[in-house]
Amino acid sequence: MALGQIAAGKARGWNDASAAPAGTEPPTGVEPVPGAHLVTLRCGYCHHGIYVGGGKVVHYAGYLHSRHPGLVEEVDLAEFAAGRQVWIDASPAPVYPSHEVVRRARSRLNEHRYRLLTNNCEHFSAWCLCGESRSKQVQAWLAHPRSALLGAVRLCKALHQGEPSASRPVLPGWQLSP
Repeated sequence: MALGQIAAGKARGWNDASAAPAGTEPPTGVEPVPGAHLVTLRCGYCHHGIYVGGGKVVHYAGYLHSRHPGLVEEVDLAEFAAGRQVWIDASPAPVYPSHEVVRRARSRLNEHRYRLLTNNCEHFSAWCLCGESRSKQVQAWLAHPRSALLGAVRLCKALHQGEPSASRPVLPGWQLSP
């Protein structure tokens, strides 16, 4: 994946048409700054990571590689994107300078404590950026349990079939950034 496929700004929606900021096209040849919060769509959820420079992203692998929870790993941007569009989520604004965000992300490499509701990729990214482990997706899932259940079924089906694919989100119209 070329870095030019990254669109700067707040990720606002769930599908390709609405996810990019209004009136913006993905810039060509623009590399995100180290410490940027990257987001990409997956089957029923958004996947989060921290750009650390040199075409690398640190993220919580979760269930991306198997049915067993993964660890915090540093991967190429192309592997993180898995063939999907990637956005920079500018909110919340980081409380740490970019070099500290990168240091915090790398400080947890090989951590193997993934928990879907309390320690997932979004919790990890929020902790790196703001020092608080939180997930807007989990909050939304808990507020809308029926939609969360449908999303979990889609995710399990995708995992069972192998490669998760981008499909409908858990909560259509839910905004990643306010």
